[in-house]
Amino acid sequence: MEYDKRSQESPMSDEKHLTTSDGKAIEINDSGERAVTAADGNTLAIISPAAERALTRKFDLRILPVLAIMYLFNSLDKSNLGNAKTHGLEKTLGLKGTQYNTILSVFFVPYVLTAPFLGILGKQYGPNRVLPLMMFTFGSCTLLVTAAKNFAGIMTLRWFLGMSESAFFPLVIYYQTTFYRRGELARRLAIFYAAQSIASAFGGLLAFGVFQIESDTIAEWRYLFIIEGCCTILFSFFAFFYLPQSAATAKFLSPEEKELAYYRMQVDSSSVVNEKFDLRESFKIFKEWTSWMILAIEICLGVPLQSVQLFLPQIVARLGYSAVKTNLYTVAPNVSGAVMLLILAFASDYTRWRFPFVALGFLFTFLGMIVYVGIDVKSQLHVAYFATFMMTWGTSAPSVLLDVWYNNNIAHEGRRVVLTSIGVPLANLMGVVSSNIFQNKDAPKYIPALATTAAFGATGLALTLILGVFMMFDNARRNKKAGRKIEVKDIPTERLRDGPRVEEFRWFY
Repeated sequence: MEYDKRSQESPMSDEKHLTTSDGKAIEINDSGERAVTAADGNTLAIISPAAERALTRKFDLRILPVLAIMYLFNSLDKSNLGNAKTHGLEKTLGLKGTQYNTILSVFFVPYVLTAPFLGILGKQYGPNRVLPLMMFTFGSCTLLVTAAKNFAGIMTLRWFLGMSESAFFPLVIYYQTTFYRRGELARRLAIFYAAQSIASAFGGLLAFGVFQIESDTIAEWRYLFIIEGCCTILFSFFAFFYLPQSAATAKFLSPEEKELAYYRMQVDSSSVVNEKFDLRESFKIFKEWTSWMILAIEICLGVPLQSVQLFLPQIVARLGYSAVKTNLYTVAPNVSGAVMLLILAFASDYTRWRFPFVALGFLFTFLGMIVYVGIDVKSQLHVAYFATFMMTWGTSAPSVLLDVWYNNNIAHEGRRVVLTSIGVPLANLMGVVSSNIFQNKDAPKYIPALATTAAFGATGLALTLILGVFMMFDNARRNKKAGRKIEVKDIPTERLRDGPRVEEFRWFY
């Protein structure tokens, strides 16, 4: 492995010279190698690209697949009501009027209220422990839906499901920022998040298969919750004992690899690696106006995201297929959404640009909704079906890349957790809007709901472009003041604890 811990004079060239807050020098040569040098001139470590690639491959193989499977179950347990609705859930439970919309909406209230607290617990006790415990809880809630007999029973379970799932995605984002550099994060988070699109597709396939069951004892849709709940609970036990707390405690890394992982985070992720959580210090993130802009974009993102996730089966049902075929026809749009997410995320990491790809996702959503509303679906089935593909393209990608975008600009770990634990649930809170604009009285066209969703997408597009352009101009202003051009990658994150208030800070846009 091309990683050395040394005590002799640094052999690196003086091509690019950086300094950390504690006096360590970081020199970068033409081949991309970084030498971490102490104040006395001794080289503490040399970080080579080859060694980093080997390390990230280990993270990719050991951590990402487990997180992706966990999120797949998370998404299945959250969105399976849409599939069950197409096969008699309302009739079995005796739901009337807007009661179905109510059980969708109630999920998001505890989701938002408890997410910041669970996010803080995750920072204090480790995501590797809190995430599996959350998984066990929401799996149990899913399994208990099979015992629900009426509106009150399922509404109670949806409330506790919202509590148990609230900080899951924010904690996974934070967890990944402790293993990956800023420029590596988008594609890894996309691979993880693609599990949601795959879950929606798999959920449609699973529902298609389960609804073939003929039973005189319980309703067919209840088997869906039995299967998904049991699998979720079983996998939570595996995750609890498998996930490492951090790279420093990962059993699959050698001592040299653990040190390499630490230096990577010190240079290009965190101001203080594994910093103890300080509530007062962490909430200072809201002194920055850009944090409020991010929250506004999260709100605009949430309506399209939740509308497609919760109501795609109902949107596809307008094409005139049977209940079984409707679930089957949701598979392809969801799979294409996962593919588009990966394409945009890999392109974002390759170019080291964030906001143009977030804006592109919003544009896809806007166009998909407008096309679906503006055509005669019955006479233009293929165009209408293609519009559902565009809807899925424009929901997954902005969610991932927006979260990566602002996490890339926050070196303070506590502030990162706080903003993510509020921003992500805020986007999910918009499920309250989505679940109440898709009214049965507007079926099968749902024109008011689709028009409202398109409007949120257009607003999100505008806000994203405004924030991105500001970051570009602010970087140019800072470079002019400094008298030289400084790139994001030139400044160690160890020196960026106070974010934009630091003169050397440059926006990762």
